[in-house]
Amino acid sequence: MINKFILILLLSCVVSAQNDTLKEQYSINELREQLDDSFNDSALNNAFVGVFIRSLKTGETIYKKNPDKLFVPASLVKLFTTAAALFILGPEYRYETTIYTDGEINNGVLKGDLIVAGSGDPSISNRFYNGDPTVIFEEWANQLINKGVRKIEGNLYYDDHAFDDIPLGNGWAWDNESYWFAAPSGALSFNDNSIEITISPAELKFPAKYTIAPKTNYVTIVNKAVTTVDETQIEVTRERGSNVIYISGAINYKSEPVVKNISVSGAADYFMTVFNETLNASGILTEGKILDYDETDKFIVKDDMTPLLVHRSVPLYRIINETNKNSNNFYSEQILKTIGLEVYGYGSAENGLEACRKLFNEIGVNVDNLYLVDGSGLSRYNLVTPRQTVNLLTYLYKSEMSDYFYNSLPIAGFDGTLANRMKKTYAKNNLRAKPGYSPAVSALAGYVKTVSGETLAFSVIINNYLSSSNLVNYIIDNACNKLVNFVRN
Repeated sequence: MINKFILILLLSCVVSAQNDTLKEQYSINELREQLDDSFNDSALNNAFVGVFIRSLKTGETIYKKNPDKLFVPASLVKLFTTAAALFILGPEYRYETTIYTDGEINNGVLKGDLIVAGSGDPSISNRFYNGDPTVIFEEWANQLINKGVRKIEGNLYYDDHAFDDIPLGNGWAWDNESYWFAAPSGALSFNDNSIEITISPAELKFPAKYTIAPKTNYVTIVNKAVTTVDETQIEVTRERGSNVIYISGAINYKSEPVVKNISVSGAADYFMTVFNETLNASGILTEGKILDYDETDKFIVKDDMTPLLVHRSVPLYRIINETNKNSNNFYSEQILKTIGLEVYGYGSAENGLEACRKLFNEIGVNVDNLYLVDGSGLSRYNLVTPRQTVNLLTYLYKSEMSDYFYNSLPIAGFDGTLANRMKKTYAKNNLRAKPGYSPAVSALAGYVKTVSGETLAFSVIINNYLSSSNLVNYIIDNACNKLVNFVRN
């Protein structure tokens, strides 16, 4: 009880300090003293703290603390991935998914196979279509019907060889596999390779009710949750290497529905299963099997086939907005492999990272002080320095990609993963930055404007703390709030 009281008191003090914004302003020396006070807080006694802040007006170093030490950055890695994508792929880049056939349409019957070839599009998802995950598949079904297809005699093949067959990132924790934020990557991917499960109370002592979206037979649900008078505690997990999903725990009979998102295993199979189900629901009968073309005796040569339709994604800058605003790990892994595909002809994390390293060296981000193994930051193998992060931010701010990148960052107190931070401070609607979080890691990097209109680029990374992550975030937010007050002598 005492520890909880102390934590609440500390948080109250920090919030109070934040609300005092603009009651006094700081010169650069005063600012440095204030920041020293923040980052020497007793809550960080056992932690490693790295900070680098630069004026984008003068190039001056405003503040530094362990700027060249390597830190685990968590989701700050997305800054590097999305920046590289803007330069290498371009903001208007669009993915293409093509449906081919090796047969002919005769009297409503496609006498041959249907082949879906993907290039890594992450946006065949509910995120861009008002929460409806199957809109694109329904459009495809309608286009096939308009071409006269009512029945497909052959098999449904998927071509996902544009990407490698390694679904998870290097160093990802095995116990995260069933969660939506660790969804597998793939050249054919659907609905973020996850499924939404909504659990609702039933009558007392009866099994809880549930629904899934999309509605599909691809997963098997084992429901062990019951309706009780107890506090709601629902857990949803997926059995490793399978698509058997377990719902367990209790839901209070007066509870609001509980929504959980769970990853699936087998991205391309998931894609094709729901696509096939959508074809059937739209009135197209399919008689064949779902098969991977490179695992069958039939080798598909697309140059000899007829394209029935081509789907082009939303432009890349919109995908990057989703990636950074909502810290979407799946999107960032897809983007990294897409960079590898476009630069080296094969979508792998290794190829994507190699292309990124070459770009970073060209723009003044020394890769000798970076160690990246994935595109999202989910791996704890990633290591970056605060200085190199600010070097990246500095280059971007002055580049032709500045607006695309700046607009993709969460806005303090307003949207994305910063919607609930700095809401009652003058950093609200001012600071734009990407947070990073994983166990014992809190980070924030981006841009903030001072009261005198000077833009600062900053990176704060804190590792190995045992305090509450909320308290550590408040310390970071309070420091950012002090940046707003900085006024030159």
